[in-house]
Amino acid sequence: MKRTMNAPAARTGQQAQRLQFAATNPTPAVLEHLHTALSGLTPEAVANSRTLYGPNTMDRSSRPSLLHQLWSAFVNPFTAILFCLALVSTVTDMIFPRFSLFGSTPAEFDPITVLIIVTMVTISGILRFVQERRSSNASEKLLAMITTTCTVTRDGAERQELPLEELVVGDIIHLSVGDLIPADVRILEARDCFVSQAGLTGESAPIEKTAEVLSAYKSAAECENLALQGSSVVSGTATAVVLAVGGETQFGAIAASLSQEPTESSFTRGINAVSKVLIRFMLVMVPLVFVLTGLTKGNWLSAFLFAISVAVGLTPEMLPMIVTTCLAKGAVVMGRRQVIVKNLNAIQNFGAMDVLCTDKTGTLTRDEVVLEYHWNVEGREDLRVLRHAYLNSYFQTGYKNLMDLAIIRKTEESEAADPRLTDLSEAYEKVDEIPFDFQRRRLTTVVRDRQGKTQMVTKGAVEEMLSVCAYAECDGAVRPLDADLRRRILDTVASLNDKGFRVLALAQKSNPSPVDAFGVADEQDMVLLGYLAFLDPPKESAAAAIAAMAAHGVAVKVLTGDNDKVTATVCRQVGLPVDHLLLGSEIETMDDKTLARAVETTTVFAKLSPAQKTRIVQALRANGHTVGHLGDGINDAAAMQEADIGISVDTAVDVAKEAADLILLQKDLMVLEDGILEGRKTYANMIKYIKMTASSNFGNMFSVLAASALLPFLPMASLQLILLNLVYDLTCTAIPWDHVDEEFIAQPRTWDANSVGRFMVWMGPVSSIFDLLTYAVLYFFLCPLVVSHGIPFHQLSSHFSGAELAAMQQQYIGLFQAGWFVESMWSQTLVIHMIRTPKLPFIQSRASAPVTVLTGMGIALLTLVPFTAFGAAIGFEALPAVYFAYLIPCILLYMALATLLKNLYVRRYGQLL
Repeated sequence: MKRTMNAPAARTGQQAQRLQFAATNPTPAVLEHLHTALSGLTPEAVANSRTLYGPNTMDRSSRPSLLHQLWSAFVNPFTAILFCLALVSTVTDMIFPRFSLFGSTPAEFDPITVLIIVTMVTISGILRFVQERRSSNASEKLLAMITTTCTVTRDGAERQELPLEELVVGDIIHLSVGDLIPADVRILEARDCFVSQAGLTGESAPIEKTAEVLSAYKSAAECENLALQGSSVVSGTATAVVLAVGGETQFGAIAASLSQEPTESSFTRGINAVSKVLIRFMLVMVPLVFVLTGLTKGNWLSAFLFAISVAVGLTPEMLPMIVTTCLAKGAVVMGRRQVIVKNLNAIQNFGAMDVLCTDKTGTLTRDEVVLEYHWNVEGREDLRVLRHAYLNSYFQTGYKNLMDLAIIRKTEESEAADPRLTDLSEAYEKVDEIPFDFQRRRLTTVVRDRQGKTQMVTKGAVEEMLSVCAYAECDGAVRPLDADLRRRILDTVASLNDKGFRVLALAQKSNPSPVDAFGVADEQDMVLLGYLAFLDPPKESAAAAIAAMAAHGVAVKVLTGDNDKVTATVCRQVGLPVDHLLLGSEIETMDDKTLARAVETTTVFAKLSPAQKTRIVQALRANGHTVGHLGDGINDAAAMQEADIGISVDTAVDVAKEAADLILLQKDLMVLEDGILEGRKTYANMIKYIKMTASSNFGNMFSVLAASALLPFLPMASLQLILLNLVYDLTCTAIPWDHVDEEFIAQPRTWDANSVGRFMVWMGPVSSIFDLLTYAVLYFFLCPLVVSHGIPFHQLSSHFSGAELAAMQQQYIGLFQAGWFVESMWSQTLVIHMIRTPKLPFIQSRASAPVTVLTGMGIALLTLVPFTAFGAAIGFEALPAVYFAYLIPCILLYMALATLLKNLYVRRYGQLL
């Protein structure tokens, strides 16, 4: 049956079966299964294979077009509100001012509000568009890492270099030092072949690849006879047959995941949910105000415009600016700590994060092999062991692996502390060597000192070294290597292995054969000196960073491709409990429900494939967690993309940095704590604005609704209402710089749209109570007292007529509107201080200086407006002193009631913000 490129799931399943078959069957069966031979494919077979399995290129057909990404970036509930506001503002500020409506003088043409809103929509859309395009760039970075040619045998001809995209399943390829593996392959022949899988699995040490048939299939990365695209050959040579190409490879699966649309983050979900709540309230309030005002006032056009104004007033107009300012401020703070913030939304996601998944190699560890111990046979540090290890590693002329380099580095670092390690390279000269090979698993060098003494120094795998040693230096003397001593040595090595150390044994032999007669036969009757134990150690800041995460309510889980023993050792060193450890092979057998339960109780996951890392992140997010992923390798990129926030480090591969939202330029992981705290402060100040403004506006709308039904005139003119909202919003621009209570940032915070609705319903009507009280005082007492000798508004027509009546009504309305204008500003501005903290304001918790100054200036400014010519021009009358005798106790009572309800709310729902 013909296999096409539009059945990715089926092809992935068949590719996995192909890998399993190849790993567990001998070479002839594998070649027969792939319809190939050691002599290579014929031209016809190449064409058939390309038709059946596809070319060696990544499938990019699922990537959305530039136009589609641009469109989707601007279509969401948040920008829908902003577009509606822009439309209303266009009508009220740019079209209606051109005409005289209802006999009034045309207002001034004002496009500023429209320009501001359109700018905010543009910024919001561009940020999302850039984020989506960045995932495409990550995929491109990944694809660019693949070599352009590979060495292939076809149709019995000589080896030839072919472009990578021409490689097909069944091709016989040849690998040597420095080659990147061009596809997923089965090793057919190998000679001392070691492959680095660090980018794919996180294993710092190269893995030996052989042609031996496996009795049981493990994950593809764990199979010694399989090599995966994206890994590289660090030593030796190999011949292999291609099993999977292009998008079917493990590497291709990662590339495909990175080109998909980014996962909706906690921040985006929260903002969208809040927007939907506001939309629902507007859908209820607008028709209600429209119908009630139309019925009571009789002017349906005026009622419609007034209802639209109510909708505008109900929406926190400055939300985009507040959000952008909060996020930008967080980015600036993080920038000072050498953290690149690639996605502004990541700042708030950082604060909401309650689970941090981290790779081990290069993130928790230094990503370098370090010589931790140089012990003698008794298990004590011994400089003589280090001295001989240096002579072996420094003077060998073959490939110096990571352990050789670690020995040399350790010796050079210790020179200042002990003169016996000084100038060893000059004190000795090389006489001969036997290079390392994988049959002996040993490396020998022969050196001569200045006195002419010749020594043979050998290091290698413990079992192989014990086979050539007849003696051991023990308790200060050379003694025969008997069964009891051998058991003690093996127990010591086993203990080190259980802790994740890679152990080599070291031996020496004095005055071996003459140079011309020196050979492998001389590697016998040697004296065992001790052990060399290597480990990729934790970063200095890792333990403190993990402790800080726990203190702030963030659970840390380690997801690594490295082996379980090494991982467990590193985790214990940094203070992570390893009570329950899951392997990739165990996860492979779990369904999603089982995995969802397992991820809640497991801290350490080892021997994971990239796909398994992604599954774990998905399971955690499905359980309701806000998940961050810290990684630096190719194998981390897909999981970082799936997480709410991807974090990488400066030493990461390009594709990991492309997939990240934040990049740490310093190796100090303590900046993670700073990021979490800054994210929580950002969230706190955003939710402060949303709740205090939405509840205040909601209360004002109730007051307007009551005024529409009860008063014979509007409680405030449109221009007055716009001025009130404008100045109030300007005072709110200081909120991003407000203080946040320590108790609030102690735990992760996530967006809860329902809490916004609850808060509006609880706190909004409080202001309405005092608005109605102000209505009553102004309508029945203050305005009649000042304007009409105690006669209320509805009785003026019975006592006055003509111009006198009109003037008196105008004065009455102007005084009423001025009174409610000032009371509204005082109440909704001072309530900022009440709502910003669950503590007692001004005493237990004080607002920042910018918030205090701006709110004070806003109150002072609008209190003075009715006494100015500008106030008179917009219809206000100067307020008498007796008004303030009412206002001050009214506001104090309002603050007391708001504090009481705030405390009741906290008792009921557990938190204020």
